[in-house]
Amino acid sequence: MKRLLSTSLLAASLALASSVQAATLLNVSYDVMRDFYKDYNSAFLKHWQAEGNPELTLQMSHGGSSKQARAVIDGLQADVITMNMATDINALHDNGNLIPENWATRLPDNSAPFTSATVFIVRKGNPKGLKDWPDLLKSGVEVVVPNPKTSGNGRYTYLSAWGYVLKQGGDEKAAREFVGKLFKQAPVLDTGGRAATTTFMQNNIGDVLVTFENEAEMIAREFGRGSFEVVYPSVSAEAEPPVAVVDKVVDKKGTRKEAEAYLKYLWSDEGQRIAANNYLRPRNAKILAEFSDRFPKVEFLPVVKTFGEWPVIQKTHFNDGGVFDQVYNGQ
Repeated sequence: MKRLLSTSLLAASLALASSVQAATLLNVSYDVMRDFYKDYNSAFLKHWQAEGNPELTLQMSHGGSSKQARAVIDGLQADVITMNMATDINALHDNGNLIPENWATRLPDNSAPFTSATVFIVRKGNPKGLKDWPDLLKSGVEVVVPNPKTSGNGRYTYLSAWGYVLKQGGDEKAAREFVGKLFKQAPVLDTGGRAATTTFMQNNIGDVLVTFENEAEMIAREFGRGSFEVVYPSVSAEAEPPVAVVDKVVDKKGTRKEAEAYLKYLWSDEGQRIAANNYLRPRNAKILAEFSDRFPKVEFLPVVKTFGEWPVIQKTHFNDGGVFDQVYNGQ
């Protein structure tokens, strides 16, 4: 009886130890990163286990970037947050102090492991002849783009169009008018990039979808390569999707080590190659050169240098009552 009891206690202790050792990480991300993280998570888990670490489970949540950030602020227990612009991570500091103000300094490249360009997805044959930003303002052209209030994808479209006007020598007034007209061409403003893709590809609404270049590849994989064409406009705001550990969550859960390793591995050679394979521009110059055939040269606008710091951009353009609200409502 005593031996049976000891065996039972041993089994219970081992089960308890196993449950203590096992950890779960939740990565709260934005719409168009599903395919990348599907590949990356598998690779990271193999690396993690090869290093002799205890069992780890990875979970994902995807949606419009600002909507995702709000969910974390409202209590979604994200160990890490991987967004497409800094404003949605800054919000975690500004609302609840979930991360430190200097979060972007904790990893290389301002915590953005890769970059992306804004492109036009047009119908096969490009029947409306859409080649650059002014073409989107042509009469009768319907532009599918997500809402800049809820989507980083939409904000990069807005900033790219605004920057185009500045590059042509236009002033702020001209840029306001141009962006206002552009968004008036949108038959619907979806909350996120993937929803906009559904509107364009599945619901067959619109003449052009404005999105990230990596989403163009995801569309090709899902819908086939013959039904659309990709057009690179002359100017694109440089998308720098940043990542961060959510300090208050990992410190409560005891998952800081796992979360930091998970994000750090994005800069590994393997992480960078997975990014390139998913049409995200790697930071590693050597690996970027290996994949140069899939990344056309683009005239990138550095966002902070062009428009100011992200908190200023957010407050000026995208907060309630900001410039976007004004131009969209014809003010």
